[in-house]
Amino acid sequence: MEIEHINEDTIRVIIENTDLEERGITFLDLLGNQKQIEKFFYSILEEVDIDEEFQESEAVTFQVMPNNNGLELFISKGANFKEELNQIDGLGQQPLEDSTNQTVEDLIDEVEEYDTEDNETRDAIIVLKSFEQMIQLSKSLYLESGTSSLYTYNNSYYLHLVFFVDEMNEKTSEDELAIALEYGEKSSISSEVLNEYAKKIMNTNALELTRFYFK
Repeated sequence: MEIEHINEDTIRVIIENTDLEERGITFLDLLGNQKQIEKFFYSILEEVDIDEEFQESEAVTFQVMPNNNGLELFISKGANFKEELNQIDGLGQQPLEDSTNQTVEDLIDEVEEYDTEDNETRDAIIVLKSFEQMIQLSKSLYLESGTSSLYTYNNSYYLHLVFFVDEMNEKTSEDELAIALEYGEKSSISSEVLNEYAKKIMNTNALELTRFYFK
C-alpha cells in the first residue's frame, strides 16, 4: 500500500489487490457490503492518518477510483466522514439521495407499489465487460423513473434496468436504453438466471451508488 500526501488536505492511498487479500476482502465485497465498506475505510484512515489530523476533523470525504491492480483512495478534509459512510447502504437500509431526492427506502417502496398496481414496465439486461464501463455509464444515465441492479456472473457485469414506463415524461425507455447501450451490450440472459446463478452486488439503485462511490 502506497501513501502520498498530495497537500495538507488530501491523502492519496494506492491499495493493491494483495492489500485487499491481506484484509480478507475483495473489490466485489466492498461494492455490496456497507458494513465492510465502513470498516475498511475506517481501517485505512486510521492506518494512514498517523497524526490523527483527519480523524479529528469534522470534515472528511473520500473518493474511490478502481484500477487494474486494485483501488486508489483519496481522503480529503471536506465533509463529515462518518455521516457520508452512514448515508450509503447497498441493501437500502440507510438513506441515500439520488438525483430526484428520493431515498433508497422510498425507491424500494415505489417499486413494490408500482408492481402491485399493474403498471407497465420494461426491463433490459446490459452486459458490461468491466466495472469501469459501469462507472462511465452511471455518469451518463440518470433514470427518470425505474431501478437498476448490478450482478457479476462469468467474469462480466450485468446491469438489470427496470423502467416505469407510465411514469416517464421527459424521456422514453428507448432513450435511456440507448444511453446504456453506448457502454455495454444487450444480454439474452434473463433476470431469473441472474437471480439464481449470479452474485448481486448492488440492488435497486446501482447507478446511484456507483455515482456516489466513484467520482
